[in-house]
Amino acid sequence: ETEGPATGVFGSEMTHPYYTFLDAGMDVDIASIRGGEIPIDPQSFLFMIKSPEDERYLNDPVAQAKVKNSIPVSQVDIEQYDIVFISGGWGAAYDLAQSPELAAKVSESYYGDKEAIIGGVCHGVLGLVGARDRDGNLLIAGRRMTGVTDKQIQELGIDLTPKHPETELRKAGVVFESQTAFRDFLATHVTVDDERRFVTGQNQNSGLEAAHTMMAVLGERD
Repeated sequence: ETEGPATGVFGSEMTHPYYTFLDAGMDVDIASIRGGEIPIDPQSFLFMIKSPEDERYLNDPVAQAKVKNSIPVSQVDIEQYDIVFISGGWGAAYDLAQSPELAAKVSESYYGDKEAIIGGVCHGVLGLVGARDRDGNLLIAGRRMTGVTDKQIQELGIDLTPKHPETELRKAGVVFESQTAFRDFLATHVTVDDERRFVTGQNQNSGLEAAHTMMAVLGERD
């Protein structure tokens, strides 16, 4: 789009998992489809919704440098990671599901020796819809997952974005789960698939729980 308000990744959907993993002693890298600077939705850091993790990011030059110089997905050695987390935001609707490189990386991570825990939140789950299994079938078909609901998108009056998570997950054969509220913006839900390989969060409120859940699932293997 060439008009309308600026967007990108939603701040807390990146900062919450980033610091959850970092504080657990993990090395954390940040990648994007094309690499380079990742735009952050300016609304992310409005005072009424800015989280402690957001504030920490705004005072963290190391994290900011990773965002400014993100690794192109095509150059990521995905099999070295124990956890792969895909953040969302309105910007994610424009490039995650459309990237064959990301789809291939998700598949490689799933089948890699580390058997990574793979997750996403909000529009980030769009990065999972193109991944294939070894037989060429959609990797996420038949799995329980969540993402932004069509209801929330309608409530917010968003009609320009090309991909909607609930719609695309259902098209991929996912058993879609979600919570609802008077306004779905206020709802939150985290789902773990039966194989305990995929952890997904419903919306911008779900990133912290999703990240902690991924750590818990990983810890079950010890």
